[in-house]
Amino acid sequence: MPPATTPSIPEDRAPRLSRPARVAEEIKSWVVEQGLMPGDRLPGEAELIERFGMAKGTIREAMRILEAQGLVKTRTGPGGGSFVHEVSEERARALLGNYFYFKNLTIKDIYQLRRVLEPELAASLAGKLTEEQIAALEENFRDYAEPARSAEEERAQHVASLRFHAMLAGMSGNALLQFLIRFMANMLSDLTVYRRLYDPPNPELWAMGKRYQAELIDALRQGDPDRARLVMADHMATAQRLMEHQEAEMENRFITETPGF
Repeated sequence: MPPATTPSIPEDRAPRLSRPARVAEEIKSWVVEQGLMPGDRLPGEAELIERFGMAKGTIREAMRILEAQGLVKTRTGPGGGSFVHEVSEERARALLGNYFYFKNLTIKDIYQLRRVLEPELAASLAGKLTEEQIAALEENFRDYAEPARSAEEERAQHVASLRFHAMLAGMSGNALLQFLIRFMANMLSDLTVYRRLYDPPNPELWAMGKRYQAELIDALRQGDPDRARLVMADHMATAQRLMEHQEAEMENRFITETPGF
């Protein structure tokens, strides 16, 4: 196979990337140019050395970088080699979550974005969901049909309630919107569990969430985008208020329970 022309890395970017990292970027660009898809085999090491004009050690490190990014998967044994790999949504969420690990995100930070995206998501789905999709939302709804009797039930119900929003996002057909809303739901779920915001149970949050989601399902079924948007906007505003109150209660409890010095 003749060597392919690879895109050059702009000089102003070169100092910020190591040589293996630059080669990894070139390999990614070459994969796109060639139209390779997940599961397609990549050239062997000797061919990569010739194609990119780099030493064996550089090529191996570049491939390790791509494998760490989840873009390459290596299999050993008969039929083995390096293959183009599609990063799963779960892994992408985990990697992005690592970025925010030390950012000290708050409930307000998350809801600032939810209040922009989710009302428009709801409006866009009104009248467009199948009866099977609506039935799936209603089935999830049954996981928190009754108020929680313990902190653990409250935690499980809160996670199920957030799953409702992730399911809606998955029905949008918009991969970016789906990822963002599912990522926020996942972050909010992690915050809830990590900070124990479900303890003690909050019956007002449960009742309001249940009412809003029932109204939303009805608006979606009736094909009323304006009502769906309004219901979701009110839902997000109320949820933020109640969750921030829960967050403040937890912080006050922590301060009260912390021994004095």
